[in-house]
Parts: sequence; C-alpha cells; structure tokens
Amino acid sequence: MSPERQKGEPVLVLDAEQAWNRLEGARVGRLVLVVGSRADIFPVNYAVAPDRTLIFRTAPGKKLAELTVNDEVLFEADQISTDEGWSVIVRGHAHWLQGAAEIEQAESLGLQPWVSTLKDYYVQIRPTEISGRHFTFGPHPERELGEGSEGG
Repeated sequence: MSPERQKGEPVLVLDAEQAWNRLEGARVGRLVLVVGSRADIFPVNYAVAPDRTLIFRTAPGKKLAELTVNDEVLFEADQISTDEGWSVIVRGHAHWLQGAAEIEQAESLGLQPWVSTLKDYYVQIRPTEISGRHFTFGPHPERELGEGSEGG
C-alpha cells in the first residue's frame, strides 16, 4: 500500500505512525551492534510488542555478548517489490529479558526461531528514534539543461 505523497515525488519520509505500521507488517530485520570500533550486523526475525518495542530471540554467542557490552543498537527492516519499497530504521537500547514476567510477555508474541536451533533468550529493543522512507521506483529522470550548459 502506497502512502500519500506529492504528485511525482518518488521518496516519502514516513512519520512515526507510518514507520511503525511498516515494522508491524514485516518479520525480518537487521540488528547493528558496535563494540569498540567494530560494527557487526545480524539478520533477525522479530516481533513488535504492544508497547512498540521490538523483540527477537537469540542463543548465547556474539549478539548477546556484544549487546551486554554496548546496549546502543540500530535496527533496520525493509521491503521491496517490483515498483516500490520502504526502509525503517530504529535507534535504541537493547535489553536482555531475564525477569519471569517480561519473558512471559515476550513468549506471548509467538516469535519462533527461523531454524531448528535453541534460541532461549529474548532481547527487547526500546526505541529512542524511528525514521523511515517509502520509495516509488521508476526510470532515471532526464536532467533539465539550464542556461550555459551544452544544448541549453
């Protein structure tokens, strides 16, 4: 579904509500973690919780270790079709869920791992910023030649 835009404008900056609507309709995104001067990016499947936080599951390893060192994260999700696409970026803080009540709440989202491996840990991303864009694809426009240019 294409959002409203000015006629002929191929890029629409999404407001927060439009960005959340895109995230709620998708299931796969990319998590960016930075420790020291090294950035790592991980594909994750996720769910949007009712309080508009993002939840994903993980196993012990690099993601969990890195987010305990630096909880500031970026998360990006997108969707592309033949004639349009969108991208949403969330900046926030990741929190490894360890309390029984918060784990129960995360489990109620029905989030399942992609592959049959144990992903017993839930992580919540609490957003501090959200931004997004919607794109309508098309041919490269012809440049208008102005005064002083060849042919103008």
